[in-house]
Amino acid sequence: MVTIKTVEKSELDFLTDMLYESIHILENKPKKEDLINSSPIKKYHESWGRKGDTAFIAVNTNLQPVGAVWYRLFNESNKGYGYVDNHTPELGIALTPEVRGKGIGTLLMKAIIQQAINDGYKSISLSVDLENRQAVHIYKKLGFEDYELLGTSMTMVYRVKGV
Repeated sequence: MVTIKTVEKSELDFLTDMLYESIHILENKPKKEDLINSSPIKKYHESWGRKGDTAFIAVNTNLQPVGAVWYRLFNESNKGYGYVDNHTPELGIALTPEVRGKGIGTLLMKAIIQQAINDGYKSISLSVDLENRQAVHIYKKLGFEDYELLGTSMTMVYRVKGV
């Protein structure tokens, strides 16, 4: 059993660990510090806590974090990989290896989608490597639709129904 909760400042290192885990590189993945501080990735965590930044973590019964989901707004001059527009936050998600395949990612996704709706967003986006078939399947099951193919990654968008 897990509990989903808002990330606290003391848990930002775990969020950064999960950012690293969320980057789908199967072979020769750079070291964490090198990858998360590279210019295309740094924008996802730099100055975390600005307006619109939202993150949840899943903690197990021992209160150990086992996964995280987050979103952040980007703009035309500072696009993320899953950028759609200035009003659509881009989300990321990752789980620790030992809890994958147990439904925790789906719980996190449902929580962040609900938070985006509560925050007044009409859509939320993500970028996923098409080789990550399990993730693509889950995203589609949750209501995300293909938006744009860029190289080997698909930008997908969840649109709030009835808006």
